[in-house]
Amino acid sequence: MKKIWQLLYATDFQSLMDPCFFFCGILGIFPYKINGSNFEISKPRYILIFISQIFSFRDVTRSFENLCFFTFGGLMAIATYILSKPRMDLLQTILKISSKLPMESYEKLSRWIHVKDIFGVIMLIVQEYMYFSKVQIFEKNYWSTMVKTTVMYLVLLEFHLNMLYVNCVCVLKTCFKKINDDLTHMQKFIISDVELPATNLICHIQRNQFFLTELKILMKQYLILSKTVQTLNIIFSLQLLAIIILSFAEITVELYFYLVRWQGEVLITFDKHLLDAFLTSMLHYIIKVVFIVWACETGKNEAQKIGTTIYDVHNSIRDKQIKKELQLFSLQILHCKNTFLTKGLTMDATLLATMVGSITTYMLILIQFLIVTHSCDGNLIIDSMGLRDLQLFSLQVLHCNNTFSAKGFTMDAKLLAAVSNIDRTFLLINNSNL
Repeated sequence: MKKIWQLLYATDFQSLMDPCFFFCGILGIFPYKINGSNFEISKPRYILIFISQIFSFRDVTRSFENLCFFTFGGLMAIATYILSKPRMDLLQTILKISSKLPMESYEKLSRWIHVKDIFGVIMLIVQEYMYFSKVQIFEKNYWSTMVKTTVMYLVLLEFHLNMLYVNCVCVLKTCFKKINDDLTHMQKFIISDVELPATNLICHIQRNQFFLTELKILMKQYLILSKTVQTLNIIFSLQLLAIIILSFAEITVELYFYLVRWQGEVLITFDKHLLDAFLTSMLHYIIKVVFIVWACETGKNEAQKIGTTIYDVHNSIRDKQIKKELQLFSLQILHCKNTFLTKGLTMDATLLATMVGSITTYMLILIQFLIVTHSCDGNLIIDSMGLRDLQLFSLQVLHCNNTFSAKGFTMDAKLLAAVSNIDRTFLLINNSNL
């Protein structure tokens, strides 16, 4: 009997991801059907995605923004089509791994994921309505309809790939949290077991054998999760890189066109008529990047907590065999890098700081180009000396590295992460030597 899907309530991986799978299926980026607990190829849905690729490539790049959008959007669409089979295998693996999660974990995840997905779709619809009704003016003809439809398709494709990636990372993060919780639960039992009288030798032996069995199962689960993270990095790497570059380009260009005006000089001002369109657009891109970074950062931290928990458990027991297994587990953690990457770019808080700095730099460059352009047209009022000084100031800003450092160490969020990783590594090394 088929289960009835309910909003904000999930019992397994399929019911958790149903809203995401539904919208991805409409766009043709989910060419599978779920038969029981297995993903299978669906030929009609492959036809849909094939038609989408043919339709998405039209040469309408009249500016840098359009060139960037259609180039990376098209690249993302091609990569999505080519990696359909590996993506299906990845979802199948996550389905099997997450089947061991308790019902409470699925309920907590469903409240977050379902609200995020539905709110994101509503916000995207509002943004597209604002854009086409107030900002982008097309003539009413067949060609403009094709352009609008292609733009909407690529925007929806980007959004739902982002949605699918963040959801997968959240599920993997919950799986890491379950391993951490199981180790903590095991530690409590071991502490209570130590307090038992020595006469209960049989009880001690039975519990130790049970702990050894559970520990080996957790080690196997951790290894599978680590391999899944690496597979996720490979499959979504190109699409995620395209999403980050597109978000960076769109934020920079839209900040420039919405805020910068020329009236004999450079003016930074808002156009009240376009204020709502500007705010919805900025919120869309900022929230999208923040969600990706938040999910990857918290997922990595949850995986790293396991090493600290193993160290605590190791100090709480006396059984040599269990200590040996814990040492092997700690060595396994040292060799598994559970970091979410995209073509070598780490998806963490440092990425946000880098993007903010780069956007500021390129805004200055665009303003400089605006001044030079009006100078060549004869519309510049300031004298040549003032222009030269402004150009020198711009070059000075670009070449001055205003970073707070101490003996070569940059004082930023990356330093905290490095110190935390060093401390954790030394703890695991000491644990292995005990």
